[in-house]
Amino acid sequence: MKTLFTPPWWAASPHVQTILPFIFKVARPITFRQRQELPDGDFIDLDWLGQAQNGAPILVIIHGLEGNTESHYARRMLIEAKKAKMSAVVHHHRGCSGEPNRLARSYHSGDVNDLAHTLEQLKHYYPDSPLYAVGYSLGGNVLAKYQGSKKQHSLLERAVVVSAPLTLGACAKRLESGFSTLYQRFLIKRLQHKMLDKINTANLTEQMPITKEQLKMLNTFYLFDDKVTAPLHGFIDVNDYYQQSSGLGYLQHITKPTLVIHAKDDPFMTDEVIPKQAQLSPMVEYELHECGGHVGFVEGGWPWKPRFYLERRIIEFIRTTGDTATEHDTSASLVSHK
Repeated sequence: MKTLFTPPWWAASPHVQTILPFIFKVARPITFRQRQELPDGDFIDLDWLGQAQNGAPILVIIHGLEGNTESHYARRMLIEAKKAKMSAVVHHHRGCSGEPNRLARSYHSGDVNDLAHTLEQLKHYYPDSPLYAVGYSLGGNVLAKYQGSKKQHSLLERAVVVSAPLTLGACAKRLESGFSTLYQRFLIKRLQHKMLDKINTANLTEQMPITKEQLKMLNTFYLFDDKVTAPLHGFIDVNDYYQQSSGLGYLQHITKPTLVIHAKDDPFMTDEVIPKQAQLSPMVEYELHECGGHVGFVEGGWPWKPRFYLERRIIEFIRTTGDTATEHDTSASLVSHK
């Protein structure tokens, strides 16, 4: 039976929903690292929970902007995967595993190639294992684009997209006002720090599109994406990057069962990320909640020991059999097609 999400009275605020999980993290599960060399000379790291066995299901966890295995949602998902007797692996974006990547380029919201490489490697070494994936925030947008661009060639049996900025331009603008600017400031400082390290790296300095002085002035995502992300990754400008990388337009092309979860009060989003009925493939189940914040969805417990909705919903969806289109029942859930 499909589960429902209702926040407790003390976590009704979107900012409590967003910040509390970041403060009160569960203990970090023990993982071991596997390095993947990439065709372009760079690398990405995978953090494994347990030893995968051919034939056993594997859950791929795709973190958000500047996230990693330490992220609160990744920790909890690893723990729940273990309880569900699934192998789980965190796919790190370039430069996010604690060690700088080798190239001037990094990662971005529409880069499906690295994820595709990881999935291809998993399918090569574990050909009989069904592959599942969950992507959070930026990682959710990447996953949505992967599913929609690969269509029937997706290597995933099922996928879950959580709090994804499916319309990048609108989300960037949202973070320039109100309390949301604090989230932007926190993340921009981390991005600037990484970029400064690359500017100071001898063999990368000349490849960087900006100087140290210019980097200091990039205090919004729009500016950072225009002066850094776009030129480093082959886009004409920020608008070209946002147009090509936003996941919303890919939802209608998805052919494998995919669950998309959003909260209307997400401080990183606007209503522009909410798809219309015509933008949804029959294989996409869209779940829109009134509350939940950004990758929050605290549903109970106490402020110092919160309980969460996401993990049980993700496991529940992954374990479901049959087609999403035939399972979908709006009368029995908070699913909302706008």
